[in-house]
Amino acid sequence: MTIRNRIALQFTLLVAAVLLLFSITIYSVSEHYRQEEFYDRLKSRARTTCRLLVKVKGIDKDLLKAIDQNTLSEMLDEKVLIFDSKNELIYSSVDDKLLTYKKSLLKEVRQQEYMEFHQGENEVIGLLYDEGAEPLVVLASAYDTFGHSKLDNLRSTLIWGLAAGIGVTVVLGIYFAGNALRPISRINEQVSLITAQNLSQKLDEGNRKDEIAQLAINFNTVLYRLNKAFEQQKSFVSHASHELRTPLAALKSEIQLGQRFTKNNPDLEEVFSNLFSDTERLISITNNLLFLARSYENMGKMKMSPIHIEDLAFLAKEELLSSHPDYNVTIDYETIPENAEETVIQGNEELLKRVFSNLLDNACKYSPDHHAQIMISSNEKSCVVKVKDKGIGISEEDIPHIFNPFFRSSNASELPGFGIGLSICQRIIELHHGMISVTSEVGKGSEFLVELSHI
Repeated sequence: MTIRNRIALQFTLLVAAVLLLFSITIYSVSEHYRQEEFYDRLKSRARTTCRLLVKVKGIDKDLLKAIDQNTLSEMLDEKVLIFDSKNELIYSSVDDKLLTYKKSLLKEVRQQEYMEFHQGENEVIGLLYDEGAEPLVVLASAYDTFGHSKLDNLRSTLIWGLAAGIGVTVVLGIYFAGNALRPISRINEQVSLITAQNLSQKLDEGNRKDEIAQLAINFNTVLYRLNKAFEQQKSFVSHASHELRTPLAALKSEIQLGQRFTKNNPDLEEVFSNLFSDTERLISITNNLLFLARSYENMGKMKMSPIHIEDLAFLAKEELLSSHPDYNVTIDYETIPENAEETVIQGNEELLKRVFSNLLDNACKYSPDHHAQIMISSNEKSCVVKVKDKGIGISEEDIPHIFNPFFRSSNASELPGFGIGLSICQRIIELHHGMISVTSEVGKGSEFLVELSHI
């Protein structure tokens, strides 16, 4: 779950809990006041009935019952029962709807003088009336139709209000969480664009006051230190490689000169031959290191032009066969392009030719028959070149490291090489915003795939 959604969820739960507590409180208070009001009405009704029965002369039970029946519209299912001191029923407001009671209830009313309780859906009060000749016990009950109707309306209003409040909270929570985290999203977008080639790029530091701005400032500081360290490393490699080239070239010349005087001495001839071979290896390593270093320095200065991918393949083939006549390279289309533009890319011819030369050289060198195959295809966005061989292959454990500088596969250590060629290939493809990958199986061969965007 993203931080935005987590914040929105927590905010929603918090607001929902507050709204729920508020709704329960409102409903409970309303129910309490409804009961108090209704019990007061029942108490008033009971006292009025007793007062009319006891104090008003000329009103008998039938007349009082008639009066009650004509004033019952305010309370549904209202009943009033009056008992004398002997617990004898002396008055009932409704004959056909008697209130069930027990003598223990009357005794309890006499003891407490006033009681409130429920009987089914009806509220009931028990009252001791002592304003007459003898104390009377009055039981009055009714159903609060109007009060319950108001509570039902209130409950519906609270439920819909709670649902609407939660819905609005979800929307606002997502909006405000996204709005609050938008600077972090922008930082993430900017960070995703930073690579080893553009460490000098800086993040937007905003107002330089809040926590997010401070994060950007600290990140820029780290980027500056990293960039400085990279620049020092590249400068060292470049200068070291450049300085090594002159003495190595001189050493090579001296060895070649010395070989002229060793033709009659087989032992010295072998020593000078080994020296010459080692010097060649040192010169090759130095040139490769210098190329890697300068590729970082000249990244933005490369001359780019439209190039047919087939032309690069044939140029790389000719260059390889000129130095290794025993190698064999075949070039073919995996899918024939519908038009010539599908195999045209924007790139630097010399650099891309070096990629295919290195890949072909490795394919032929590590194959017993010294044969490599290039297959060319294209799709809507890219040109795809596959370099295949049936050589020694690469183990599954070595594949993730095959493009690391100076790494050599465990089964290729006996063959000549430095472990730099594939690093150079990957670096050049990255400079062209392409992709290079490999699939391989030990003993069956390898397939390198190069994908470059076409024009």
